[in-house]
Amino acid sequence: MTNLDQQEFWTHSAGPAWVSHQDEMDTLLTPVLDLALQAAALQPGERVLDIGCGTGQSTDVIGTAVGPSGSVTGLDISETMLDLAATRTRQMRQITLLCADAQTHAFAQASFDVLFSRFGVMFFDDTTAAFANLWRALAPGGRMALAAWGHVAGNPWFTDPAQAAREVLGPSPKPDRTLPGPFAFEDPERILPQLRAAGIPAPTVSTHDIRLTPRGNVADVARLCCQIGPADSALTFHNANDDARIAVAGAVAGRMAKYDTAQGLRVPARIHIYAARKPS
Repeated sequence: MTNLDQQEFWTHSAGPAWVSHQDEMDTLLTPVLDLALQAAALQPGERVLDIGCGTGQSTDVIGTAVGPSGSVTGLDISETMLDLAATRTRQMRQITLLCADAQTHAFAQASFDVLFSRFGVMFFDDTTAAFANLWRALAPGGRMALAAWGHVAGNPWFTDPAQAAREVLGPSPKPDRTLPGPFAFEDPERILPQLRAAGIPAPTVSTHDIRLTPRGNVADVARLCCQIGPADSALTFHNANDDARIAVAGAVAGRMAKYDTAQGLRVPARIHIYAARKPS
């Protein structure tokens, strides 16, 4: 397996956190899933590869969309997250779960009608190699619909907690956003040539401004941000004590308060949808 760092991270570090907060993360990211599903326009009977399926929310919804005459393969690199996905999808015979690296797994050629992903493609060690492998698995006439975070400046779910943590704790190392990570696909001018190099003849990208829908009040959301994401990373880097954690949570809550509405928190997000269709 090529992406050993990502396998370790999503199995032993981030994976357990996502499993612990699965309901909250599903609620938060439902608008992104809805956007990606709209782009995919799934039909009954289709064969779908759900790339980076995580704890299985997307796989479950796709299974319903394609019905018992279709099939879904939920692919992820994390055994931890797939264990939960197996539990929540066990009643659907059209779903198969696969723990593998999309970059190197030997998929049967032309075995899928749709390549789908919600936030599962930004973590490849070699994007071009991964998509060359995936494109071979797509049947002629098949299509691709992938949701990825847009530019970080349009995503305060990341920037506000990061800034709050910086104000309380001081600077933390800044990640290289061109490396595997949440924002690896933020720049279409860098990604589209990589997709073309993978043999995808005419990939496109559309950018959408939506609202994330975190569950709970401002304090609940601040606690979640201190357990998953940049605030959590900063707390770990600084080996923060309980007082510092409380202070960071308060600072995050202060920044998130501006997104509070009568319907609950609605946090702006900028999402890219990368799409393509394979020639027949």
